[in-house]
Amino acid sequence: MSEPRRIDARGSYCPGPLMEMIAAIKIADVGEELEILSGDRGSAEDIPAWIAKVGHEHIKTQKIDDYWSIVVKKIK
Repeated sequence: MSEPRRIDARGSYCPGPLMEMIAAIKIADVGEELEILSGDRGSAEDIPAWIAKVGHEHIKTQKIDDYWSIVVKKIK
């Protein structure tokens, strides 16, 4: 399996990382994984909630140093 496409939104604050992820998922291929990097704690909750609401898959969320890594998969 290939590495997820990385979206570095660490300099952006709510709702910036979510908006960057939405823009990226619109152009991603079905089955593609995206990793969103965010320094905003709200992203670790907001992005998985949005992903579940629209029917994609939340793979994992983890805190790395002073930012969060959120990995999602485009399902449809």
